[in-house]
Formats: sequence, structure tokens, C-alpha cells
Amino acid sequence: MIDTHTHLYAEEFDEDRKEAIQRAIDKGITKFYLPAIDSESHEKMLQLEAEYPEQIISMMGLHPCYVKPESWEKELDIVKNYLEKMDFPAIGEIGIDLYWDKTTLDIQIKAFEQQIDWAIEKDLPIVIHTRESFDETFEVLERKKHPKLRGIFHCFSGDLEQAKHAIDLNFILGIGGVVTFKNGKIDQFLNEIPLDKIVLETDSPYLAPVPHRGKRNESSYLDLVAGKLVNIYGKDFSEIDKITTENAKRIFSR
Repeated sequence: MIDTHTHLYAEEFDEDRKEAIQRAIDKGITKFYLPAIDSESHEKMLQLEAEYPEQIISMMGLHPCYVKPESWEKELDIVKNYLEKMDFPAIGEIGIDLYWDKTTLDIQIKAFEQQIDWAIEKDLPIVIHTRESFDETFEVLERKKHPKLRGIFHCFSGDLEQAKHAIDLNFILGIGGVVTFKNGKIDQFLNEIPLDKIVLETDSPYLAPVPHRGKRNESSYLDLVAGKLVNIYGKDFSEIDKITTENAKRIFSR
């Protein structure tokens, strides 16, 4: 299995990071993709990749929650510098978040569009964070439509119509712990989405699946997400594993 989205460099893992990674490897997870947040965590993220070069791969980007009026342009300059001097498999996580702060929408859109331009220029997928912002996110993607524009709607929690819209725009869905929640709702229609349009993720340390909901998430819980897909799609675990792993390999360049 591949965890396509995990913040293993987060401080929540400072006490047992190596053990958490080993638990996941023991469960059969072969790769971990780390989304970037902002410049305060880049070095920690890249250092972790250096320690596990065969398993851990970093992305690069500016998270929408860290698009601040006083610093977003400088942060984008840092992202651009990294993209010019290093190879990354994707630009992410990027997008629009209107849950925490609606006042920064204008600059969130500008930052999102700039990073999309870089992704198209470098022929890289993007990993999208969208929270309470599907309409705004789709508007940007429609405006930026391009044959090379592709990627993952990370932590997808929308409805069936939004899922189909994302797929029509050449994106696939990142499915994590939300699919196990009673009020998550995506389990009610996910079987209408082809399995080749889905990748697995944890978003650890956030959004732990049932029965760990409310506690720290970790990549070793990815099997609980896959197990839920076994029930939804009526396929055995090995087939869910095989198809979603192939999907992840197809999206990421390495």
C-alpha cells in the first residue's frame, strides 16, 4: 500500500516517529508521500526523506491555511526556489480553505493559481486541499484547464456530483479516515466512483479512522481505510491494495 498523504514530520510524531514509520512498514506500506505546509517545516520534512530515501518522498507547495497577507509572496518565492533546484513528485498541498479564514480568499486564489502554473510548466500533478471551498476550487481549475493539469483531491469529503466534477477535470480522489465515519457520507456513494479513480491516504496525524477517531492518526491505520473499501466495493483486500497502489504510481513521477 501507498500512503499518498501523511505529515510524518509533524510535531505529533516527535516522541515516536521511527516507531510509527516502522509500524506502517510492518503493515505493508511501501511509500509515504509528505505534503509541504510552509517554510517552517520544509527542512524537517526533507530531512525525514533523507533518512528514509526508499520509502519517504516529499512534495513542495504552500498550504492555503498558511497563505498570510504579510508572508505569502515570500513563501511562494521559497517554494519556487525549491522547485528549481530539486525534483519533487508533485506540488502540494495547495488549494483553498474557507473553514479557518475567509478573509484571505483573494490571496489564497492567487497562490493557488501561481502554483498551478508551476505544475503545468513542470508537468507535475498537484495535490489539492479544499475545505468548504469546492465551488471556488472548481472555478480556479476550470479557469486553469490544461492537458497537463492533473492530480489528487486530497481528503475528499464532497458529494457524488463534486466527485464526478473532480474526475472530469482529470483528478482522482484521495480517500482517508473520513470514509469510516458514520457522518462522513462519502461511503454512501463511493461505489459509484470507479476504483481506478481513488488513492489511499491517512492525512496523519489528523482524521484517524474508526475505531481510532479523535486520536492521533498514523500511516499504519491505512489498512482500516482499505478495509472499508473492501466493504464498499465488494472486492478483496489484495485487489483494493493492488489497484489503489497502481493509481498512486500512475499519479506520482516517483
